Formats: sequence, C-alpha cells, structure tokens
Amino acid sequence: MRVGFIGCGNVGGKLAGSLIRNGFDVVVRDLDPDAVRPFLDGGAGWANSPREMAEGCDVVVTCLPSPAVCSTVMEGDDGVLAGLSVGKVWMEMSTTDEAEVRRLGSLVEATGASAVDCPVSGGCHRAATGNISIFAGGERDAFEAVLPVLTAMGRQILHTGPLGSASVLKVLTNYLASANLLSLAEALTTAAAAGMDLATTYEAIRISSGNSFVHETESQVILNGSRDINFTMDLVVKDIGLFDDLARRLDVPLDLSPLLVDVFRDGLERYGPREWSPNIIRRYEEATGLDVRAAGFPAEMIDDEPEEPGHEVMPGR
Repeated sequence: MRVGFIGCGNVGGKLAGSLIRNGFDVVVRDLDPDAVRPFLDGGAGWANSPREMAEGCDVVVTCLPSPAVCSTVMEGDDGVLAGLSVGKVWMEMSTTDEAEVRRLGSLVEATGASAVDCPVSGGCHRAATGNISIFAGGERDAFEAVLPVLTAMGRQILHTGPLGSASVLKVLTNYLASANLLSLAEALTTAAAAGMDLATTYEAIRISSGNSFVHETESQVILNGSRDINFTMDLVVKDIGLFDDLARRLDVPLDLSPLLVDVFRDGLERYGPREWSPNIIRRYEEATGLDVRAAGFPAEMIDDEPEEPGHEVMPGR
C-alpha cells in the first residue's frame, strides 16, 4: 500500500514518521521544504502536486492547519480530487469542521474513492511514538481498508460511525482539554498566591480527583517555564471555535464555551498566534505579579512508553 501524506507539521510529521518507521511506502508533500527533508533523506518519495500524489498513491492523508487550507489542497486545479479514482481512500487527519469534511467527502465519493475522517488525540509527544489515539469516521469497509495504516500511526483506534463523526468527537475532546488547561492555569496561580509549594501542589492534584491527562502533561511544562507542549495559541482558538460553532448550529445553549473562546482569543492577541498554548497562564501571572514555576519539571514531554502495535477499540468493552 502506497500512502501519500500532505502536511508534515507538528503532528503530521510525527504521523508520517510512524508510517515510514513501520515500513510503509510513503510519499510526502509540504510547503515547507525543511519539514519534509528528513523524510526524503529517509527514503520517502516526493509529489510535485496533490494531484500527482493522489494519482500515484492508494491512500492520501491530509493533516493541515485549517479547513480553508484543506479545501485548497483538495479542490485546487491540481488538487487531490483531480487525482482520485475508484478504490483510493482519502484520510482527513486534520482537526476540522464536521460539515466541511462531509462536504469534501461527498466530492471524494463522486470520484469513486472513499473518505475517512481520522483525527488524533493524546498529544504530539505520543504521536511521535505511535502511541496516540485515533478516531475514525466513515463506512465500515473504508475503515477496514485503512486500519493497517491507522494501527501503524496510533495505539487505540476507535471507529466512531459515519463520515464526520470523528471530527465531532475531536473538537469535543479538544474543547474539554482546553477548558482543563485554563482551569489548571487558574488553580496553579491561586496556589502560588496562597504561598503553596508548587511541586507539592502538582502532586496533590495528581493524586486527587482533580487529576487529568492535561495536568500530567501541560502542568509540568507550565511549572518548568518552557510552556512548550508543541501546540500553539492559534490552534486552540481554531479548535474551541469549531466546537462553539458546532454547538450553535445545533442550538445547544452553552455557558462555559463562549468564555473559553474569549479568554484564548485574548491570549492570542496578547502573545501572538504561535505562542505555546500553556502560556495562557501569563494572563494570570501578569495580573498578580507572580511567577508560576517550580524546579524539577521537564521542559517538554517525551513519551517513554515503548511503541506497541495499534488495535481497534470496541465501545462498551
């Protein structure tokens, strides 16, 4: 199976690396030549256009920063759609809008190809080791066709239902993670204001009912001071905006989501779109004059679990 991969950024590059490490024949494409050079040096092929990639590959993966960028890559004159045909599969691994992925999916299916949306969850450090989780939405036969690709990139693979369902769950879980990050920033700043030892505070949260994946990862780089979780402020604003838009389209009245969007938009305006998202805590540090750091925490997260073959997760089991 030959796999084309478009978008070798923070997440995409790690996923493409897992495919190459696991022996797949991979063709890459990215607008940044530095992003693809390690893969080309490692034996991956290069496509001069998305169309050329789609014509020469069995599967085309897109992992791009926004729905608008993906639309351009798919629908341009030399785009992916122009090169798809019967038997091929498009895998959308971007965090995107479920309505947009369904729209593009209908165009993919008109070519005779299949579409699966399969965003990842679990942090960039776990994407690097193939231990990340992957949601996958699409027809069961299309899902099974690309399951070997998915299990090479991720450990836990969940078939979520029809096309678009994975994207709904992805923006929902990213919303939850972002809300948790903000609450942790508030909690850690309040602990500092109360004169608490922050290493002790970290452990108290870790062994308590307030613990979470976000605490065990992002709180550590907050306390280190690097705030480097390999995820930027603009991506948080995009993701929580997608969740908020989804709820509005469904007429679900939300209280917390609009506040979360406002706070992270303010963080983006203050610190810039490419600032690491955990630095949202700077809003509270600046307001209080406190420095919320402690010794003994890592500057970045590294997944030290050994890579394991991925497997499908069955709901209710």
